[in-house]
Amino acid sequence: MGFIRYIKEEMQIIKERDPAIKTPLEVFLYPSFKAIIRYRIAHKLYLKKHYFLARWYSQRTARKTGIEIHPGATIGKGLFIDHGIGVIIGETTIIGDNVTLYQGVTLGGTGKESGKRHPTIGNNVMVSAGAKILGSFTVGENSKIGAGSVVLSEVPPNSTVVGVPGRVVKRDNIKIPREDMDHIHLPDPVFNDISKLQADNVKLMEELKKISKKLKQLEKQVSK
Repeated sequence: MGFIRYIKEEMQIIKERDPAIKTPLEVFLYPSFKAIIRYRIAHKLYLKKHYFLARWYSQRTARKTGIEIHPGATIGKGLFIDHGIGVIIGETTIIGDNVTLYQGVTLGGTGKESGKRHPTIGNNVMVSAGAKILGSFTVGENSKIGAGSVVLSEVPPNSTVVGVPGRVVKRDNIKIPREDMDHIHLPDPVFNDISKLQADNVKLMEELKKISKKLKQLEKQVSK
């Protein structure tokens, strides 16, 4: 009965967050569905210290789905991995409830840490395609990580992060990510900085023209 309820919950999660789904049976075709169910089994083996069996099972899952979840990771309910190819979740990663990951996401370590080496992802976080979150720190609940971002430090709750390295460009998100799945129209601090530099350059050129004009007028007066 528990398994049937779990299947129904997964169907609801995918239907809620992926507009491409048309029929409930499609859930069985989703790589993320297979990967998460297999992770739950591998995680139980890991907790019972059957480390080899847990890793063997998880590696088989990675080959079949393109999603690599270490059996030691701790994952809450409602995780949705859209598409999923190239997703990597490290051993000491902790993921809260109702988190959404897109393809190519890495929740990894820096290679310089021991013990807790991977990130902690709060509830309702959305991590967009190709983003990398590396290190043992927390991404606060209700946050959005923009596509292709590389996050290397703590993210406060209700924040939007973009860039390489990732920077907080917006705080106090009005909607939690799973209510607003837009991960394209995010602030672009690099574009904003370039636009400001261009505007400042135009003002500077105008000032230089004014100074040049005044100098020419002075030269004429002196020559007389």
